[in-house]
Amino acid sequence: MYKYDEYDQRIVDERVAQFRDQTRRYLAGELADDEFRPLRLQNGLYIQRHAPMLRVAIPYGNLRAGQVRKLAHIARTYDRGYAHFTTRQNVQFNWPKLEDVPEILAELATVQMHAIQTSGACIRNVTSDPFAGVAGDEHIDPRPWGEIVRQWSTFHPEFAFLPRKFKIAVNGAAEDRAVIQAHDIGLDLKHDAAGRIGFRVLVGGGLGRTPVIGEEIAAFVPWQHVLSYCEAILRVYNLHGRRDNLYKARIKILVKALGIEEFRRQVDAEFAHLKDGPATLTEAEVARVAQHFDDPEYAELPAADAGFAARKAENKPFAAWAKRNVRAHKRAGYASVVLSLKPTGVAPGDISAEQLERVAELSERYSFGEVRVTHEQNLVLADVRQSELFELWQQVRDARLATPNIGLLTDIIACPGGDFCNLANAKSIPIANAIQARFDDLDYLFDIGEIELNISGCMNACGHHHVGHIGVLGVDKNGEEWYQVTIGGSQGNDTALGKVIGPSFAAHEMPDVVESLISVYLELRHADERFIDTVRRVGAEPFKTRVYADRAARLEDERKVVNG
Repeated sequence: MYKYDEYDQRIVDERVAQFRDQTRRYLAGELADDEFRPLRLQNGLYIQRHAPMLRVAIPYGNLRAGQVRKLAHIARTYDRGYAHFTTRQNVQFNWPKLEDVPEILAELATVQMHAIQTSGACIRNVTSDPFAGVAGDEHIDPRPWGEIVRQWSTFHPEFAFLPRKFKIAVNGAAEDRAVIQAHDIGLDLKHDAAGRIGFRVLVGGGLGRTPVIGEEIAAFVPWQHVLSYCEAILRVYNLHGRRDNLYKARIKILVKALGIEEFRRQVDAEFAHLKDGPATLTEAEVARVAQHFDDPEYAELPAADAGFAARKAENKPFAAWAKRNVRAHKRAGYASVVLSLKPTGVAPGDISAEQLERVAELSERYSFGEVRVTHEQNLVLADVRQSELFELWQQVRDARLATPNIGLLTDIIACPGGDFCNLANAKSIPIANAIQARFDDLDYLFDIGEIELNISGCMNACGHHHVGHIGVLGVDKNGEEWYQVTIGGSQGNDTALGKVIGPSFAAHEMPDVVESLISVYLELRHADERFIDTVRRVGAEPFKTRVYADRAARLEDERKVVNG
């Protein structure tokens, strides 16, 4: 993992001191709310429904054990004993006191962490594949490039006040696990015909009020020029992006307004001025960053561990966990393990201080002291020996981190919603918990198979509902919380936007709605067909018909009960 040099540390330390004084002046009445607001946002501090919320950056989702312990300490000392991992591979604290935030930032700085550019109209946390460096389908490790983009974009004076927030994701594998098509800029590492490294560049993707799939703007940009090319994109956006309408300020709106051809023409014209300029990368610079991401000291192991296979054969719960939570590794004898933050009854993405400390301990014992964060709001131990998987499973099971539901219906993505967020129209967490409770049967979940259910509390789509196989969006309906349902969305290589099936539903109806959707799938699916595949084959109409017929039947039953 990347480690700060003296310049990184100095920048972060100076920012902490600066914000400490700004907070002191605000609390003393020397700064008005409107003056303090941009200052706190520059340091990841929001004012939510009940308390401040501090969002901490986790670049490309990588953490060291010491950093995880620090998050546990902050959760216990300054919050309510837990933290929340987000779909941006960040971590949030929902209950800090305003006067404590400078001290929290100072504590974070001691372990090379910060909250810089986790909010505001700037380039946000760079995200990537949580299995970078260990996935068998990877052709180029995206982590050094994510770090290079992070260093370039942090405190870039030209892009500190963009029309709107800006998100960049980097992928380096055959399977896109970074959802690059749903980002303002998506960078896809590849080799050209001559074997040279470069990037396929996508632009104008994003979810929110107007969901858009990103379009290819460049088929191949040589690695030396990737920062200059991104800079050209941002300059065109900065020049033409709307600042008069918050809802039309994202780059996706500009790309659609101009059309990809005209947008590309303007970017190419800007790039002509920037190419071979100060942002041009050198082999020495790439090597400087890349050496932080060298492979750990793997042991030479047999390709398959006999003990692992035997344990699966004799222990059904372990076999179920291994099937859903253990992934193949590029090195013989190793595996990657996903720790589920989705046990029934817990808000998706939440983790206690005690669990964080346990994860830090387990990462040191089993995975070279490193932890990854996924955009599905789970954690990963990337480098576990197959021979130690059974022992690890026993440990994570005791810590309530071993729910074998990765990729299944109860592995729900959900934003904090109306329980915390001022922007939310409706609550997300109770809906997620109710659906989890309805489907709290592992045998049934395994029979249903892979399905992605995403929940957002408002149109900002922090829960990525647009790209869920089933998406749930909280809406305001005459001052009450209702929920709109989409089906057919997906992420990855075939990223697609779901389609609304019809009128919205009351909160108490949502488990029934999901059950109706699942029943149609189970009736119509072909052998080994996933939910999304069935939806694509038969269309949305059978699902829509069943959901509203079942709803009408329930309402009729309720009417009969009321009327005696």
